[in-house]
Amino acid sequence: MIRLHDSLTNEVRDLVLRDEGRVSMYVCGPTVYDLPHLGHGRFTLVWDTLRRWLTFQGLDVTFVSNITDIDDNIINRALREGRTEVEVAAEYEGYWWDAMAAIGVARPDHTPHATAFVDGMVELISSFLASGKAYSTSDSIYLDVSTVPDYGALSGQALDSLRAGARIEANEEKRSPLDFALWKKAKPGEPSWPAPFGDGRPGWHTECVVMSLDLLGEGFDLHCGGFDLRFPHHENERAQAVAAGHVFATHWAHNGWVMVGDQKMSKSLNNFTSLTDLTEKTDPRSYRLLVLRSHYRSPIEVSTATISDAVRGLERLDGLARRFELPLLAGATLERAASFEFGSAGRDLLARVTAVMANDMDTPAALALLFDAVTSAHGAADRGEHLTAQDLATAVAVVLSGLGLGLHGAGDLIDEETAGLVVARDAARATKDWAEADRLRDQLVALGWTVEDSASGTVVRH
Repeated sequence: MIRLHDSLTNEVRDLVLRDEGRVSMYVCGPTVYDLPHLGHGRFTLVWDTLRRWLTFQGLDVTFVSNITDIDDNIINRALREGRTEVEVAAEYEGYWWDAMAAIGVARPDHTPHATAFVDGMVELISSFLASGKAYSTSDSIYLDVSTVPDYGALSGQALDSLRAGARIEANEEKRSPLDFALWKKAKPGEPSWPAPFGDGRPGWHTECVVMSLDLLGEGFDLHCGGFDLRFPHHENERAQAVAAGHVFATHWAHNGWVMVGDQKMSKSLNNFTSLTDLTEKTDPRSYRLLVLRSHYRSPIEVSTATISDAVRGLERLDGLARRFELPLLAGATLERAASFEFGSAGRDLLARVTAVMANDMDTPAALALLFDAVTSAHGAADRGEHLTAQDLATAVAVVLSGLGLGLHGAGDLIDEETAGLVVARDAARATKDWAEADRLRDQLVALGWTVEDSASGTVVRH
């Protein structure tokens, strides 16, 4: 199995499953009002990696990630652009899934949309009003957090400490600055839904608690997201479940930020680069490799230098795939280790990677083992130990597929023009006509090929 850091208990502990052999997992998804940025890319890659690895280990994973399709930011964009909220949400949800496909994130099993679960939210809020745990003001329905005995447990702060650090809001009707909106009462020109306590729309924190419990049931195994969601979003989700008497997630996991200098990357800071920019300018797999190189709870910096270094790592891995004619794995397929056969060297590699992954998903240690195995595979092949070499190389590709990283081997189809340029370049290199070899390389690059020199000649790939 696996041990993961639990944000609620602040310790690395066993991921204890509600149902043997089955993992129920919820990841807070996007609010679809803008292009997905690199911070979004990191959290989706981290939890996609965990999902894939648990599946690779033989578990059945039910993976739920929501779409927030009604929110202040969606409404504001619709107003600015003279469109409906539905049109804005649909457009940017499309961009979201395009970006996820580009970076190799598998589709969730369920993608609940907030607007489809409003009835359940109304029912929950009605119960809070009836029990005195919520109260109405002129603009909203708020949860009284003082009625939640351990409010602040997830963020690791006592209620008094949170209250002291809360922003002072110009709302004299709120009993506490920590009380949060369950329901925003209808305003002219904004979408609204009927409710016995007044038409309006749900607050963000109410959406996820209702969707996760509806689809995964009480006591589901794992609730994940970026560290910035720990407070207030996840704290307020948990508060509602506790206030309603539900057993909520039994394990909470959070990933670190993407940094630009000393700031996290986010839409609100206007410092983000869209995932589309990254995938258009470089091999999209480079971002997954960069994410895997850092522990999921640590911050990472995404820059030209760090991406270029990841691309060089990919070239080394793809070189292995070409030499040993390894299959392309991962992608939309969630691979399982049991589907493959290994020799002794491959089994040993899988066991060692499994051991470090079981220790709080230590992907940097896993990659170190895998890159060492790349070196060992080449060395074995050079010594003529072909069976061991092929076993190790295959194991590297298979284990990487369990982390969501597919290798590109010799499968690119080369057209006649390209083949002719490759032959001509090899002839130029053989006669030491370096100027001509460079000119032909430039031609190949202009056609969209990456050009590499190897002992056997020019290698081109997309």
